Amino acid sequence: MADGMNALERAIKRIFDVICSFLGLVLLSPVFLVVYIMLRIQNEGSVIFKQERIGYKGKPFNIYKFRTMRVDSEDDGKPKLASKSDERLTKVGKFLREHHLDELPQLWNVFIGDMSFVGPRPERQYFIDLIRKETDDYDYIFLMRPGLTSMATIHNGYTDTMEKMLVRLRMDLEYFRSRSLWLDIKLIFTTFFYIINGKKF
Repeated sequence: MADGMNALERAIKRIFDVICSFLGLVLLSPVFLVVYIMLRIQNEGSVIFKQERIGYKGKPFNIYKFRTMRVDSEDDGKPKLASKSDERLTKVGKFLREHHLDELPQLWNVFIGDMSFVGPRPERQYFIDLIRKETDDYDYIFLMRPGLTSMATIHNGYTDTMEKMLVRLRMDLEYFRSRSLWLDIKLIFTTFFYIINGKKF
């Protein structure tokens, strides 16, 4: 499967990621502080939640988020898909999810190269194995850095079923074949516009 971006475009994309994630971490530091205080007052485990995901070239990495779920959300040891109205969400966590503020710590993932602003959402190995039982195409995802947003994130919403996971995969592969710097810019601005206007996705 051919990549829509050439080597120069991929290099420019990475430079953009480094500069903009650094600026984001600096400029949004007051928001980080407010969210930190909200979560400390709630007192439901650690403020930052980290979880192993599989990323670029199939390598595992730790993704960072502000904690949105109770600390006992997976006490039985079995991974569970999250949904918009998930009963495991805390009160503050639900607010953070609705406004996508829980994703802010991933600016650090972008800065250090684990992720990009635009790319497929990274998944856990458990769910990757389930998807591979349905299709042989998943490994193409590893040719891209995972992203904060994507066509699938905007248009497919929460992937809380296997059907949605397969739709997301098809959309991510479509992005891979047609991606460009211009498409990335459009997806970033669309995501920002949706968040500012309160559109749920």
